[in-house]
Amino acid sequence: MPTPYGSRGGMAFSAAELHVLRRSLAHALQSSSAPLAAEEVQDCLRLAQSVDEAVREAGRLRAFLLDDLARYRGALPGSLSGYLELLREALAAGYEPTPDDLAALRALRANPAAAALLERARTVAERSVRRRLTANPAPRARRLSLAGGREEPPRPAPAPKERPRPERPVPTPGEVFPPCRKPTPPPASGLAVV
Repeated sequence: MPTPYGSRGGMAFSAAELHVLRRSLAHALQSSSAPLAAEEVQDCLRLAQSVDEAVREAGRLRAFLLDDLARYRGALPGSLSGYLELLREALAAGYEPTPDDLAALRALRANPAAAALLERARTVAERSVRRRLTANPAPRARRLSLAGGREEPPRPAPAPKERPRPERPVPTPGEVFPPCRKPTPPPASGLAVV
């Protein structure tokens, strides 16, 4: 249900309400049963553009708030009160805490407000994980060993792959890098006597 929001009397819609509003606008524009006047079509198009802009702005605001929350978390423990307030507001708006948030709250649990917020954040995180697990269940392996199950034939072991032999033998390190020979001293005949 739309509710007044802000000092300018705007309306806040949930995501489901925006979806319904978009669908009804599309239906009104494409409906052939009752043709709309050009002015009504323009009104519908302007409303659709306004809804799209509001959705984009909400996304930008959410990204800004999440960045702000990360900055406050990075400045802990000096920004404790600001971080707790921002996290409390984010949780109320449907934010799912990250492992970094939970670790920061665990480190600050000596503070009673942080301890209470940690319990709330844990509850939200657990609910989120459960919801994701029920939405995307892992594929289950077939139980063939149960009575009535099919028995699959054993698979043959893969044959070991043989490396092709090089056409010429591989040189040894002694052949590639011959041993260094010690230099021979120059002949003694060219020495000067002092």
